[in-house]
Amino acid sequence: MERLWAPWRIGYILSDKKEDGCVFCNALRSNNDEEKFVLYRSKHSFIIMNLYPYNAGHLMVVPNRHINSPLSLAEEEQTDMFKLVNKSIEAIQKTMNPEGFNLGMNLGRTAGAGIDDHIHIHIVPRWNGDTNFMSTVSDTKVISEALKETYNKLKGVM
Repeated sequence: MERLWAPWRIGYILSDKKEDGCVFCNALRSNNDEEKFVLYRSKHSFIIMNLYPYNAGHLMVVPNRHINSPLSLAEEEQTDMFKLVNKSIEAIQKTMNPEGFNLGMNLGRTAGAGIDDHIHIHIVPRWNGDTNFMSTVSDTKVISEALKETYNKLKGVM
């Protein structure tokens, strides 16, 4: 049997995963961006790392306002969010050299939103061959870099 070691996961395994209130609003109110993995703040939105990433470097752009539909975004919020999407792509390109990206929003629980009451845009870097037998056979995704290392790498270019 092959063993795949991921010692940094023990912190997550042992942690209390139930958070009071909205995880995004809590991160926005926090004074500790590093602890909350907030990479960048602007007037109307912010960039945060996904704590349960599909791939290393999986980021999210979140509006500062707690809203559940892009239809509720003011024009300046829409513009600000897409400026941060571009900033995210540029930072990931500089530090991780992906071959492509997936961008998207899951609107509503039925559409796959894990957090359905505060919209956010996912930015997922992709590499040729980044899916393998682990994801297709064992429903397991291997993330090759610890969140803290990815945070420090991206924070340095934001």
